[in-house]
Amino acid sequence: MRGSRARSTGLAVAVLLLAVAGVAPSAAAAPQNSLESVRAVPGLDGTSAPATDTILVETSDPELRALAAELLPELTARSGLELKEPVRLERRSREELERYLDVRLADEMSETRARGIVAAYGHLGLMPPDTDLRALLLSVYLEQVAGFYDPDTNALYVLDDQDADALRPILLHELVHAVQDQSVDLDALIDPAVGNDRAKAAQAVIEGHATLVMLEQMTEQMQGRPIDLSEIPDFAGQIRPALEMARNEYPQLAAAPRIVQEALLFPYLEGAGYVLRAWEVGDRGAPLTSLLPASTEQLLDPSRILEEPVDHPEELLVLLDEGVSMHEDGLGQAEVRILLEERVGPRAAVASDGWDGDRYVVWERGGETGLIWASVWDSLESRDRFVSTLTPVLGDFPGGAELVALEQRERALAVLTVGAPLGYSVVVSPGP
Repeated sequence: MRGSRARSTGLAVAVLLLAVAGVAPSAAAAPQNSLESVRAVPGLDGTSAPATDTILVETSDPELRALAAELLPELTARSGLELKEPVRLERRSREELERYLDVRLADEMSETRARGIVAAYGHLGLMPPDTDLRALLLSVYLEQVAGFYDPDTNALYVLDDQDADALRPILLHELVHAVQDQSVDLDALIDPAVGNDRAKAAQAVIEGHATLVMLEQMTEQMQGRPIDLSEIPDFAGQIRPALEMARNEYPQLAAAPRIVQEALLFPYLEGAGYVLRAWEVGDRGAPLTSLLPASTEQLLDPSRILEEPVDHPEELLVLLDEGVSMHEDGLGQAEVRILLEERVGPRAAVASDGWDGDRYVVWERGGETGLIWASVWDSLESRDRFVSTLTPVLGDFPGGAELVALEQRERALAVLTVGAPLGYSVVVSPGP
């Protein structure tokens, strides 16, 4: 699940400052030949960096102009992307930020959509059914934000209460987003119309890419020599503990349902790992272009997109025989893992392996609501493992639930229904 269309609202900085502090000492263990490995990566030889006499930044703030102009050439080259026009950069107050987020949430998450999302996760037992989702997201975002990039205005904003020491990491991360947006349409990648799972995977790549560029550049400055994070063993694993600290560092985040916490943390926890793997087989910009994952399954298991044959998820439709659709979308493997962990226990996450696509519909009929969630699996064995794992806890779902196994054109399906019985049919079509 996502809130506002995730314009890098600042978990990108508030949490990553912790990660920088935690990772920098480990980076000292990087191989001594990292200079050669860095310079061998396309885009790190300076060819994509803008000329130093080019106007790189448009801003009314001299301090921001000087710092951004210093950072942009190197981070642009390190990103593997191209800076095509100056970056707009300004400061904003907390009050201005709150107004901005409030408008964005209202614009991009209508009350109807918010109710539908809450109903879906409420029926799955992942969120209280009376949650005010927009208010919850606003409180979490306001707690986290230090800087943000807005693709609608092609501008980067830094909060005016940040001290000088914090500006460098804030700008490093957010400037990467500005460069990204000049090569790919960030809004299109994370538009709700593409579906929850695909948007979540894209968001993870966007944040993972910016995270790695930021940390690599900062670590290199701290170490005083070129650094290639892909040369550091299990780098993604090293930053995970620092990122996990965010659950307890921020009260609003800690109090949010886990499905909301994961929506905010997942891009940083999993995105960096995927981008590192993609860098091993493609250029630095490839994770956002030719190697952009189509699902969180591909993000969690990069071999499904980085190796042949590419394993794209299948698309499903849930058609109602009666009632009306209040909201529909998909969970994706990442959220299926959360469902299993929350309903069954941490060890149940393995039962999400073999996921190959899903679709749910929240229906409404005569004042009643319910949920029909269909999933398709790689094999009968993976489907049966999922069904056998979830079946013992069906009585714990709000309103009771039923889970059935189906086969359709040699495809293994499972359908979970929550609430009163309602006629439906499921259609499976191959993905791209």
